[in-house]
Amino acid sequence: MTTGSVSPRRADTRRNHERILVAAAESLVRSDELSFNAIAKQAEVGVGTVYRHFPTPEALILAVYRREIAHLVDVVPALLERHPPEQAFRTWTTDHLAHYMMTKRGLADALRATAVSPGELPAKAFEAMLTAISELLRANEGTVRPGLEPETVLRGLGGLFYLDPNSDWRGQAGALADLLWQGMRDCRCD
Repeated sequence: MTTGSVSPRRADTRRNHERILVAAAESLVRSDELSFNAIAKQAEVGVGTVYRHFPTPEALILAVYRREIAHLVDVVPALLERHPPEQAFRTWTTDHLAHYMMTKRGLADALRATAVSPGELPAKAFEAMLTAISELLRANEGTVRPGLEPETVLRGLGGLFYLDPNSDWRGQAGALADLLWQGMRDCRCD
């Protein structure tokens, strides 16, 4: 008879998996190259554990990428719970999307070096971003222009690609979010 609880081994496996992904993500902030030995040490697991979870550097890079993109979508409900919808949009843009773009340069370089089909990753990221933006726009109905397409907002957020990670990118991301918000607002609300 099962009680619905997870065996300690499986829970440990999931914890190890997550710790490996966190360590790899931190490593990719600094470089586009992964050292399984360094990641194992940082994750406090054996290098064999890293290889069991991710048999190749490409598999680990793709898992980190998927985790990071999922976070950008998964954080939206929590932001909407903690902030008014307008502030949730701004916080998502500056504290999550811009932060992701500025701190994941090594991940972007590593992804380019993987043998994944060129359109697969950008398409998945695009869909994930549209999901997050759609949820933020729904929360802001009555405040933003009716009929505003998530794709249009995402194109406006494309300006984040031009931020320099060695500059005041947080301030610049905030300025871009504010400018975009002004263009998104429904003029009839004023």
